[in-house]
Amino acid sequence: MKTSKLSFGLFVAPCLIAFLLVVIIPTFSGILMSFTDWNGIDANPNFVGLTNYVKAFTDDMVTTKFLTVEFQMPRFINVFLFTAEFAIVSVILINAIGFGLALLVTRGLKGSNILRSVFFIPNLIGGLILGFLWQFIFTKVFNHIGDTYGIEFLKGWLSTTGTGFWGLVIVLSWQMSGYMMIIYIAAIQNIPSSLFEAADLDGANFILKLKNIIVPLVAQASTVGLFLTLSNAFKLFDQNLALTNGGPYLSTQMLALNIYRTAFVMQDFGQGQAKAVIFLIAVSAITLTQMSISKKKEVEF
Repeated sequence: MKTSKLSFGLFVAPCLIAFLLVVIIPTFSGILMSFTDWNGIDANPNFVGLTNYVKAFTDDMVTTKFLTVEFQMPRFINVFLFTAEFAIVSVILINAIGFGLALLVTRGLKGSNILRSVFFIPNLIGGLILGFLWQFIFTKVFNHIGDTYGIEFLKGWLSTTGTGFWGLVIVLSWQMSGYMMIIYIAAIQNIPSSLFEAADLDGANFILKLKNIIVPLVAQASTVGLFLTLSNAFKLFDQNLALTNGGPYLSTQMLALNIYRTAFVMQDFGQGQAKAVIFLIAVSAITLTQMSISKKKEVEF
């Protein structure tokens, strides 16, 4: 028993030490930094209390538009709302496309294995490369097609807030749908074949099987898929930097890029850390709520 406990401790200790050094200590250091006016250089920053948190919600007012109503709000809140809107649209699209692709490649079609590889490849490309690649497509290829065939819709992509928003959604959906496909494939292939055989004997068509067997029994995979896409959408940084760089007029700037610029461009690490702490709390609350709701809808089999 003593040997077993010693072996367990030796195996677990390196992971715990690494987690402590890489996650726990930097997290608490960041929280402490958020209560100072550290500029990244000064060796003796001053304690400023909650000033950085207050400034995040009051400084840099910008005009924003909700439906048809324009009003003033702090840029950080505006950035948060833009990121939340982007996350909602992206989560729905990525999971719907990933689930659709999983259904397609599990139908026993010829070339399914090749299709799985093709759909998964975008996930292997780095975010910065992906951003620059799609920037060329949106600004050059789309514009050329628009000029050649007189399609106004394809002209001027990334030059407005709307096209910038949908450009980011398209890039993230293209990158993550293949990854979600793998998760949904594992869930679909884990469904007992006896259920499909019983449905065939009852004369059920594909729609009925999808509604009554597949969708309920992939709920566990949906929980994981929603969590991953939600957290990745909120944390999006490199694609945002490469594709739009927050433009035009910072209207497509997302939370991670806003925090980076506050800390490393404006040299205000205190306020940058305060925004990061707010970001951490908000994303944790949203993802835990999503996990709790999704767990209640899971079906055991």
